[in-house]
Amino acid sequence: MGDVWWGIVEKNGPQQYQWSAYLELLEKVKNAGLKFQATMSFHSCGGNVGDQCDIPLPPWVTSIGDSNPDIFYTDQQGNRDKEYLSLGVDNETLFEGRNPVQIYTNFVQSFVSNFSSYIGNTLVELQIGLGPAGELRYPSYQLSHWSFPGVGEFQCYDKYMLKDLAAAATASGHSDWGYGGPDNAGSYNCNPCTDSSCGPFFTNGNDNFASPYGQFFLNWYAGLLIAHGDNILGSIESVVGGRLKLTAKVSGIHWQFNTPHHGAELTAGYKNDDGKAYDRLASMFAKHSVSFDFTCLEMRDNEQPGSTCCCSPENLVGMTLQAAKNANIGYQGENALARYDQTAYSTIEYESTRVFPINGFTYLRLGSTLLQTSNFATFKTFVSQMHSL
Repeated sequence: MGDVWWGIVEKNGPQQYQWSAYLELLEKVKNAGLKFQATMSFHSCGGNVGDQCDIPLPPWVTSIGDSNPDIFYTDQQGNRDKEYLSLGVDNETLFEGRNPVQIYTNFVQSFVSNFSSYIGNTLVELQIGLGPAGELRYPSYQLSHWSFPGVGEFQCYDKYMLKDLAAAATASGHSDWGYGGPDNAGSYNCNPCTDSSCGPFFTNGNDNFASPYGQFFLNWYAGLLIAHGDNILGSIESVVGGRLKLTAKVSGIHWQFNTPHHGAELTAGYKNDDGKAYDRLASMFAKHSVSFDFTCLEMRDNEQPGSTCCCSPENLVGMTLQAAKNANIGYQGENALARYDQTAYSTIEYESTRVFPINGFTYLRLGSTLLQTSNFATFKTFVSQMHSL
């Protein structure tokens, strides 16, 4: 798997695509007899766990953000996250006559056209980036403001999302619900697992997550995220035309999973207080024949810091596997953190057949530590075991 960066390929101007480096890469992959999974990365690189690069969005995009910062996700304090464009501008033609859905679709269309000779033999899959770190989510836990296991913050304060919220609130008969997100949801590093007063929205306070207001807001917030994925995947599906397998990635937010509110999932856009967040995502993926890609398959519950985070990666992975099975779509896995030990590998092997046989696994990542003699020997055994599942 490799990232195909929007910020590199379309750096020089709208639809001025520079594919030469990737054409050289695909030729090397072909000559080595390998397969390539291309990730269409419409986010910037440099602000997430494991990032060892600095690739911003294209300059002609960020320059628009200089004069109109509302093209970026915004929190209640007005902090802008410039990693990925807000879904609020999905249909706004602010970018020299195009909107983001058109921009992403044109990019993929050009990629497919330029790499057509590799499709089916070397190029076998496109993963479509749909948010920060390429994941379909809001940037609720930005590393510049957040630390584990904080609940994060809702990202709905750019003017475009606020306009949509106001319209939805008016349509519901409660226009007073349309001025912003919950004002009682704490802050990025609030942890309802250890502090019941840090955010009444996630406990039993007035207008909490289970109240009529809370359910209205959460359905709106999560619904926009699903619509964002639906619009982009539908548009891209039409230009790919079944020639390549499509996948989309969902974030493994395992902290606060063992709570009634699932707060960290809620701020990221996964309305899992009813246990159905991943079924809704999987159903949307199924509309476009998209496989469900998920992370944290290497994690065990007993490795987590217990009651201080209310974590359950194992139950979370199981829930997503079942959601994919229910929707009759493929499932692919990844590890969230760099691991080189047999415990992690055994956990991945278990999860890979736990509900049904998954379609593939991407190991993150190749580097000097992996290639050390003892680590690489263990890794080779793991690869052999995965092929025999």
